Amino acid sequence: MLYHAYELSHAAVQPLRMQSDALHYLCRSAFSPVAYTPVGKAVAAACEVFENVTRRYRKPEWDLDETVIGGKRVPVSPEVVYGKLFGNLLHFRRDLGGSGRRRDPKVLIVAPLSGHYATLLRGTVKAMLAEHEVFVTDWRDARLMPLAYGRFDLDDFIDYVVEFIRFVGPDTHVVAVCQPSVPVLAATALMAAARDPLRPASITLMGGPIDTRRNPTAVNELAASRPLAWFDHSVITRVPFPHPGALRRVYPGFLQLTGFMTMNLERHLDAHADLFRHLIAGDCDSVEQHQRFYREYRSVMDLTAEFYLQTIKTVFQDHALPDRTLRHRGALLDCRAIRDTALMTIEGEHDDICGLGQTEAAHDLCSRIPAADHHHYVQPGVGHYGVFNGRRWREEIQPRLRDMIRSTESRRRGRRKRGAGR
Repeated sequence: MLYHAYELSHAAVQPLRMQSDALHYLCRSAFSPVAYTPVGKAVAAACEVFENVTRRYRKPEWDLDETVIGGKRVPVSPEVVYGKLFGNLLHFRRDLGGSGRRRDPKVLIVAPLSGHYATLLRGTVKAMLAEHEVFVTDWRDARLMPLAYGRFDLDDFIDYVVEFIRFVGPDTHVVAVCQPSVPVLAATALMAAARDPLRPASITLMGGPIDTRRNPTAVNELAASRPLAWFDHSVITRVPFPHPGALRRVYPGFLQLTGFMTMNLERHLDAHADLFRHLIAGDCDSVEQHQRFYREYRSVMDLTAEFYLQTIKTVFQDHALPDRTLRHRGALLDCRAIRDTALMTIEGEHDDICGLGQTEAAHDLCSRIPAADHHHYVQPGVGHYGVFNGRRWREEIQPRLRDMIRSTESRRRGRRKRGAGR
């Protein structure tokens, strides 16, 4: 009944939204004398805040139409280049035109499947576009996936990552943002053990839960403190009609959003109080900044129940990857099989979702990677979101990632030349 209660509450507030819209129009219309009074401005601002809080947000657009290369504006168009049932691979194609061909490194950004859409990585992609061929995984909302499409679990996620890497081709640099750090490392170990010629040139794990026993956060402790049956009973529900995925068991995105907002409730309340003040003052820039953030933050998607539960058990309860007991389709995975793929880990000093050291643990697991191909960086002054978005990402983190990718490319070319000369 959880999903039904959510749908009913949204329906119940619709009459209030209609009244609020009418009042907002009355207090903002240029033909209304009330609009020019302090009371009218305050009421209009309150109506707009109410509309923002109660609105249901759709999947956002990427809104990445161009980048700057060599001082020139270059058109960019995202297009699906490889399609799967539960997720697509997007390529942000740059129309270089007269700029000539560029041999920029290929980067596959694996977006998290943790409640938000891949567009949450808009800033991540934007910073990489000028100097890289960028591909991004675009996962689909389980609420829209008919039961006939079958299951999608952690093993399937790993399979998708392997397929996407193979599609992008040789010398691919993979960047995993948060949750996919574990499946990306597992996929790389799988490909390395098979001596797959298309295994990644490098993998970068950003704020990922490789070993959640290191500096555990409130999120880690909750996942470890409850039996799996509790999660199955308490947070898993079925999609109601008339959604395309009706009767599919899911972990609803609105629950994930509620959890995230509850963790920082005071900050969100202050943000909406600031919005009220900015609306009264007519501070359009601050209002637009607030709206842009919450349009993205409050746009959520559902996860399949099997993926969510398997992730909880494998990553947060059994610690299968750091304990070297992780299996994929029954086969044991060992990160020591990774030998010629560079590894970079990035953490935020104030990350309250993945504590310091959790991502760095990947280096201990990949002990056969040469020392020159191990890279670790902790960004001071940022939390979880700041690791892959914002000013610190653009100015301090992304340049280090770019330099690692290019140094890896250079070393690989040198190894090939030495091998050819023998």
